[in-house]
Amino acid sequence: MDQKDTEMNEKGVSSSTSGVVVQVREKKGALRAAIPYMPFPVAVLCLFLNTFVPGLGTFISAFTVLCGARTDLPDRHMCCVFWLNIAAAFIQIITAIVMVGWIMSIFWGMDMVILASYREQATPQQL
Repeated sequence: MDQKDTEMNEKGVSSSTSGVVVQVREKKGALRAAIPYMPFPVAVLCLFLNTFVPGLGTFISAFTVLCGARTDLPDRHMCCVFWLNIAAAFIQIITAIVMVGWIMSIFWGMDMVILASYREQATPQQL
């Protein structure tokens, strides 16, 4: 056996695995980062609306930005983020004819629910 694998440091951890920290960050596009962190019931409602009327839940979520919902675009003005959400809803409505917008709309609603669950789990200092 290799000596490096069998050596133990003072903490009792093998030296080949100690001190390695890997951090993964998701790079989001502007439209994806504009999805607001909404209260959980509102996010579920938007998912429901997006499932049956593509783009409607996304359109409604745009107005939560004007009501103060946080997004992953802190450096952009509230109105800019609002219009990004309106553009996403418009894209979903237009492309729903070929099923792409409907599928995108459902995934968008799922992202809203996931972000809302992160919001529910976060402490007030993290928001």
